[in-house]
Amino acid sequence: MENYTNSNSNSYKFILQGFFFAGAMAIAEPSTVLPLIVHYFSGSNVLVGTFSSLLRGGAILMQLYAAFHAQSYPTVLPFLKRVFVFRTLSWFSLGVIIYFFSSKPGMVLALFGIGMFIFSFSAGFGAVYFQELLGKSFTKEYRGKVLAGRQFASGFAGILSGGVSAYFLTNFSKPESFSYLFMVSGLIMAFSFTFMFLFKEDKKVNLPPKEKKFGKFIKNSTALLKTDRNLRLQIISRLMAYSFWFVLPFIILNAKDRIGITGKDVGFIISLQMAGAMISNIAWGKLSSIGKNRLIVLFSFVIMILAIVLAVAANSIIYYYIAFFIIGAGIDGFRLAFSNLILIIAPEEKRPVYIAVQNNITSLGMFFSIPGGALISWLGFEAVGLTTISLLIIGLIISFKLKRA
Repeated sequence: MENYTNSNSNSYKFILQGFFFAGAMAIAEPSTVLPLIVHYFSGSNVLVGTFSSLLRGGAILMQLYAAFHAQSYPTVLPFLKRVFVFRTLSWFSLGVIIYFFSSKPGMVLALFGIGMFIFSFSAGFGAVYFQELLGKSFTKEYRGKVLAGRQFASGFAGILSGGVSAYFLTNFSKPESFSYLFMVSGLIMAFSFTFMFLFKEDKKVNLPPKEKKFGKFIKNSTALLKTDRNLRLQIISRLMAYSFWFVLPFIILNAKDRIGITGKDVGFIISLQMAGAMISNIAWGKLSSIGKNRLIVLFSFVIMILAIVLAVAANSIIYYYIAFFIIGAGIDGFRLAFSNLILIIAPEEKRPVYIAVQNNITSLGMFFSIPGGALISWLGFEAVGLTTISLLIIGLIISFKLKRA
């Protein structure tokens, strides 16, 4: 039986899929374009926070159930392919909804919410399957380089996508421009998944006996939190890292209200965020390949603290440019380090379970933008920004206790 571990062909497909998928997502960027769309139809910060959370938080409901089955699957790619289809169709449908129902804001928001939930809900399965595939396809040393390569390519795609976003936002009136962004984005997303359809997967040999009941699986999974200190610390650290979601979706709205921004500004900000991600991955990949994932987490906390400080103090567009540039670096640092660390600390036979336990608990952080929006409406952006900085500092201190790996 052929062994595909550390296959160059697989690594190229993995990186190319990341390039086109990131490009697709960046065209309708969740932290910049999405808040503008929701605010256009609702005018509510609370709804902006709700939709931002919905996009990422729907996945929380399905990850443990996915892991319950995935731990006994010798291959996960057949199931991952189904996830790709659901995600592409639901994302493309968001553009269709805006195009046909833009005169009815209430209906747009309702249907938009359903489409986003399906997109996020299917990601609950996809996250577990995808990380299991990543864990079995690449060794921990090679995996850091491949992840960095994927994120570097994703950053480059995001830079190009910023220009696409700016073109539609500048040359088409609202809300038609919003609908075109999602439809073009959906088509590119569909193309991105073709690379994973060609991916070669090894069969998993060490398959643990599957629990007969899901309830028993839940009990065994939660017991891991008591027995594995590394898992506990990593979950706390990652959850604290997600505290930036209290303010991130509202930075672009704050810029719009405070200094006024154009469609070109939004496009340039998207490109800067992706440039920060791309350039930082040169350093993140190098550090990960020599076992410095904890250091990446620490650097990322410092970067995000600085970004929020800049956003709170901003009095010109330059502040926002710098803030989003380093936000890109910080988000990718967290993503790479935590993705690699969970695969390092997890035993092979329990890998899907570790992934799901971590992702389920830390996914609570995806909902931080809901109270964030409410608090900003009540206390103001500056007060919530300072609170977020305090939470990130606490997370930074806790992260010094993470496993050196």
